[in-house]
Amino acid sequence: MAINLSKGQKISLTKEAPGLKEAIIGLGWDTKFYDGGYDFDLDASAFLIGQNGRVNNDLDFVFYNNLKHPSASVIHTGDNRTGDGDGDDEQIIIDFSKVPENIAKIAITVTIHEAQARGQNFGQVSNAFVRIINKETGEEVLRYDLSEDFSIETALVFCELYRHNDEWKFSAVGSGFQGGLAALCRNYGLDV
Repeated sequence: MAINLSKGQKISLTKEAPGLKEAIIGLGWDTKFYDGGYDFDLDASAFLIGQNGRVNNDLDFVFYNNLKHPSASVIHTGDNRTGDGDGDDEQIIIDFSKVPENIAKIAITVTIHEAQARGQNFGQVSNAFVRIINKETGEEVLRYDLSEDFSIETALVFCELYRHNDEWKFSAVGSGFQGGLAALCRNYGLDV
């Protein structure tokens, strides 16, 4: 049975899911009624972060235009431009055995494409969640439902997976940013 987490909670994946080698990070959301003339296009991304809290180079940013990290440790399964339907809207696969030693943390984020130009924000998004599925067994390990109302944010850090004392841990972050993808990139040390 999956563990449900609240904002700020941390859990050891190594202890709660022993033997977890590859994880599917499933991200989902619904859009509330919106009459702005534009569809919503939400995009998941992963930032592979070093000990200094920043990405080492552009290739440590996995997103719809860079679907696979050079180490093959993080793979984005592709951009879903509508978010229609039930279940995961986008997925990122992490192979923990392939994550380079110089990577201390993987931040999983979601942004709204062209949010400012379209007048969109996460206040118009509901039922957002992130979950971890054991790729080998298909079992859902944990789930974090983002219940907070983000009225002005256009980018969210859903969660972070990080190394601590030879264990992989999961942190339910739920932190918002204004400025969309560019703000997130600057936060993690990328030039935009």
